[in-house]
Amino acid sequence: MEQSRRDFLKTTGCLTIGFSLGALYTTTSALPLQELPGSLKRYPNIDAWLEVLANGNVRVFTGKIELGQGIRIAIAQVAAEELDLDIHKVTVSLAETGVTPNESYTAGSASIETSAMSVRYAAAAARQQLLQLAASRLNVPVAELQMSDGRIKSKDRILTFNELLDGKKLSGEIKMPLPLKAKQDYHISGRSVHREDLSDMVSGAPVFVHDLRFPDMLHARIVRPPVYDAKLESFNESSVRSKVPGLQKIVVNGSFLAVITKNEYQSIQAQKVLSENAKWSSVNPLEGGNNLAVYLRKLPVNSQSVENKGNIFSGEPTLRASYFKPYIMHGATGPSCAVALYEDQQLHIWTHSQGVYPLRESLKDLLQLPAERIHIKGVPGAGCFGHNGADDVAAEAALLAMQLPGKHIRLQWSRQEEHGWEPYGSAMMMDAAAVLDGTGKISHWQYALWSDTHSTRPGGKAANLLPASYLEKPFPASRSTYSGGASRNSEPYYNFPNVDIKAHSFTGPLRVSALRSLGAFANIFAVESFMEELAVVAGKDAYTFRLMHLEDKRAIAVLEKLRSMAPVKTGSNGNAIGIAFARYKNSAAYAAVAAQVQVNNGEVTVQKMWAVIDAGEIINPDGIKNQTEGGMVQAASWTLREQVKYDTQIRSLDWISYPVMTMNQAPAVEVALIDRPTEEPLGAGEAVQGPAGAAIANAVYHATGIRVRDLPISPEKLL
Repeated sequence: MEQSRRDFLKTTGCLTIGFSLGALYTTTSALPLQELPGSLKRYPNIDAWLEVLANGNVRVFTGKIELGQGIRIAIAQVAAEELDLDIHKVTVSLAETGVTPNESYTAGSASIETSAMSVRYAAAAARQQLLQLAASRLNVPVAELQMSDGRIKSKDRILTFNELLDGKKLSGEIKMPLPLKAKQDYHISGRSVHREDLSDMVSGAPVFVHDLRFPDMLHARIVRPPVYDAKLESFNESSVRSKVPGLQKIVVNGSFLAVITKNEYQSIQAQKVLSENAKWSSVNPLEGGNNLAVYLRKLPVNSQSVENKGNIFSGEPTLRASYFKPYIMHGATGPSCAVALYEDQQLHIWTHSQGVYPLRESLKDLLQLPAERIHIKGVPGAGCFGHNGADDVAAEAALLAMQLPGKHIRLQWSRQEEHGWEPYGSAMMMDAAAVLDGTGKISHWQYALWSDTHSTRPGGKAANLLPASYLEKPFPASRSTYSGGASRNSEPYYNFPNVDIKAHSFTGPLRVSALRSLGAFANIFAVESFMEELAVVAGKDAYTFRLMHLEDKRAIAVLEKLRSMAPVKTGSNGNAIGIAFARYKNSAAYAAVAAQVQVNNGEVTVQKMWAVIDAGEIINPDGIKNQTEGGMVQAASWTLREQVKYDTQIRSLDWISYPVMTMNQAPAVEVALIDRPTEEPLGAGEAVQGPAGAAIANAVYHATGIRVRDLPISPEKLL
């Protein structure tokens, strides 16, 4: 992927002109909002979100990054719809400091709710301005004008957007209420639109940050210590210089040790040789590797009440159960990668970070550079939902680029580095207890969770970047007491009269941060497994028991739809169907999942999975289906296969020691969408993670009679 500095740095400069924002587009809106939605609260001007280019096309800006979730096409759809443009005339510029709005992180399944809705209203405001400008130019009322395909027509004249603006720029503040195009008139939004980038990905075309190539670019690798806290004591520089041709520089800064070479193979060889000739200090081994659940329960905690209503029951509950989830990793298929250039006192970084602006704030302190001298451009990376090594590798590349000004430095982690140094999803423990009344309904619910933090994203803190603690002048890491989503979905979406939920935060032995759905995966696994166990005690089938405790009509609808697709099937020759339900974050998309499993000699095969999703208004049905299908398969892999193993150091350093579900092991999937075009769109990207894992666990129970409460559900637990 060739990209010149001129292409990277240039932006369109043009005059600004403002217009009044009268109620010109009077078609009834399905979303009559009175205040600015999403990120518009911070960036209320049209030109922050879109511009008309010289060729008449429209460029849209989003502070979000494409992670494979399809946000680029969804944003293009809402803009094209409001401006009555062909989708191919809309381009979307992804997160880039100084160019796009600062929308912080692409996280929490919130991109549609925040960024896409901001673009929708910006495009609606742009439409009003264009129509008003045309009315003035043509001396006709706005009501007599029609907009389509980048042109505005009166009875006897046609003006293109470009002719109308004449080199000027749409601007002005977006004010509410602002009517939108009527949903019944949609022809782009709400439909599946082909993603042209998919064919490039499948064919291996240059799409990702890993594919970037610049003239005379150099390659780098980091020499890592054997464990987190080890410090560099010595290294043999001559061993590398004598064995690796093309070596350009050895960079050492405290315990930060790296090599820079002419090509990538040389950098790998130099890393290997220098690793063999470096000595590190001895440190205490990692703890808890042999019996993690027991070890974690002994750690000191900070406790807080998540929810407390009604009365806490006294006496013995109807049922108690404890559940466990180990550390799991992102396992991105493409290891973390970044390119950096330091030239003319300006630092440029190409990265697949999920937050270019927070990264810039973190690098400002790490590098002692003013923010205005750091330019970061988001480039898609191999899909990863959560905080993996992208920020770390960008920081390392930046440190190296400043050692060789004028040269592009490409740094890519190895598979072993990715597995061993990325921040994992925290291990978690969950205890549940409940009382059933005489009708078989839950009268009292008690729940407690134990977890490390789920967010150590940089967020402006240099200390949260991996190389920060290894520098000669280190930034001491202070483990956050912020739970960062640990209690997400610990509050069941059911109606229980008496509820007591507590969260206990510990500091564990491994590096952790955000991983897709944060604490929701473990919490929903526990809550929905426990609901199934209670249903058995109450003598109710899985659907009936859950519906007994729901009042939200949309929640009921997704379960009823799932029941029509996948009726409960209890064990027969090791084959059964299990279900689970949750509303993600209790405020985003509703999701009900069913899984059919076959268990033979302890080996679980997931034959098929079904999901029903209610995400409110749907922008791109294919996008939500893709997210849901991938989420189910990923959750199935977490549930049956994945677990970070370690003793004195991390041992899960490849796909053999950290097995994931392969393509030939993946189940058939079927997704049904409940479209509610008059409702606000809801985040759906992480909605099925928890229900999918619990549905598999429940199916395994019905197939075998064995309730596995600690993940993964490995064969030895079923024999």
